[in-house]
Amino acid sequence: MKNNNLIWHHASVTRARREAQNKHKSVVLWFTGLSGSGKSTLAHSVEEILHQRNCRTFVLDGDNVRHGLCADLGFLDEDRQENIRRVGETAKLFVEAGVITLTAFISPFRADRKHVRSMFTHGNFLEIFCDCSLEICEQRDIKGLYKRARTGEVKNFTGINSPYELPEKPELKVETGKTTVTEATRQVMDLLESRGILIDSYRNKVSCR
Repeated sequence: MKNNNLIWHHASVTRARREAQNKHKSVVLWFTGLSGSGKSTLAHSVEEILHQRNCRTFVLDGDNVRHGLCADLGFLDEDRQENIRRVGETAKLFVEAGVITLTAFISPFRADRKHVRSMFTHGNFLEIFCDCSLEICEQRDIKGLYKRARTGEVKNFTGINSPYELPEKPELKVETGKTTVTEATRQVMDLLESRGILIDSYRNKVSCR
């Protein structure tokens, strides 16, 4: 329930001023897909290119967030929903700070992704679907989680005993099971440039080829 005693404080340093100082717009890149689909790898690869272009960036990674911000949550549906809600609110703060924010979360439920999208004005939330077959994800499974899920040792594991709801209209679908990290990174950078996130003077400073 909302506390009626709370009043929003409007700061003199605005998002627009931060973006002008940074020389780029802020946005959230929401990488979603199965475990092992390459979300974190791609997010960090994109961040590296952006950092080399002097952009202000930060990656919110699924495992890392569960060490702190969401350490109290499990993997039941309601816990996953709260996990994504918290991440969405955190990403919103980063965007207000003028930061290009990259999030790498399975975020299996459409309703949760739709809710996070609703937190942002149009164009500030770019959903990137890391499309990779379950077979390839299992082959990449260095943690052995898929194997443990198939034996019943790990419960509520997305793709095995918990569903993943495919994005219906993502801003970008990257076939991470078929393309190289370099090419996938280029696709994301092309998206950012086509949306006017990067100022012209910063384009092509660093090649991701």
